[in-house]
Amino acid sequence: MNSRYDGSAPTRALPALMAALGVAACADEGGRELGGMARDPLPEERRFASLSQLTFEGENAEAYFSSDGERLIFQRRHEGEYECDQIFTIGTEGGERNLVSTGLGRTTCAYFFPDDSRILYSSTHHAGGECPPPPDMRRGYVWALYDFDIYTARPDGSDVQVLFRTPGYDAEATIAPDGSRIVFTSTRDGDLDIYSMNPDGSDVVKLTDEPGYDGGPFFSPDGSKIVYRARYPEDPEELADYQALLADNLVRPGVLDIYVMDADGSNRLRLTHNAAANFAPFFHPNGEQVIFASNLHDPDSRNFDLFLINLDGTGLEQVTFSEEFESFPMFTPDGRYLVFASNRHGSHEGNTNLFIAEWIDELPE
Repeated sequence: MNSRYDGSAPTRALPALMAALGVAACADEGGRELGGMARDPLPEERRFASLSQLTFEGENAEAYFSSDGERLIFQRRHEGEYECDQIFTIGTEGGERNLVSTGLGRTTCAYFFPDDSRILYSSTHHAGGECPPPPDMRRGYVWALYDFDIYTARPDGSDVQVLFRTPGYDAEATIAPDGSRIVFTSTRDGDLDIYSMNPDGSDVVKLTDEPGYDGGPFFSPDGSKIVYRARYPEDPEELADYQALLADNLVRPGVLDIYVMDADGSNRLRLTHNAAANFAPFFHPNGEQVIFASNLHDPDSRNFDLFLINLDGTGLEQVTFSEEFESFPMFTPDGRYLVFASNRHGSHEGNTNLFIAEWIDELPE
């Protein structure tokens, strides 16, 4: 994720993973996962030359590559380990997981700095070591807006420093490929909006201002644009419901669309119009397409697949075809590999794991 990155690291690291794909996953006496497992892509998944499963237990999600292509940082929860999501790193060849958050509270949305010298994540540990309670689903399917603050640390989890703190939700932070700006979502001004700031937390600039949920932002490869998910209430009843939930630190994510805007918040363009939950967008390294997750074939289901779309909203292409949940895609900077989270091959309901696919950019005629 670095302007100084020359694309050679995945050439070193990930083919080593692919060479080991025939080795089944196993564990030592301490339960440590070793290696990866070869998985056949589904016949319709023409973009995947090969597929490897890196994790095999618990809930593992939101995995993002280091700029050298050799590690992933992700959030994980597993019974008997930590009650709430914590942040871990793992090599792209699989192997041992390393805890890099504090182990306290709840964490989310981790990312590597472009030079891999530090990591970024959000946590509630400042409010106490306990796991905050789950949201009350009597109001329907809602997400809790926990009192997250944004932290940085060394890649081994040491030297934890608060980067951005306001009362309420500060999370979903990612970094421009050249390291010049951080983009994130916050309720600091009473709504769920996207902001950018310098890497030291200074010069905070609000990028969105329409009532509604703006979140999940990522920069384009050249840093000139931001892709994100959003839902803007379309009538007074929906707006009132949104604001009532927000007052209780909740948001209803049933319908979300993918948007792209310039890095200064201008020239906003809506890419999806399908009344589904579209989220987790990420730019293709060509800067002209976005990959994202959606349940557009059945908006009432958890059957999310990955899709590609052009920046003008044309050329929608389905990428994955599992009947399970799949989301949180990220490309290596050279576009050779894609990481995502999926329920496919799960050992039990809710078992979400990390997968790496070797990407085919040019499909045969």
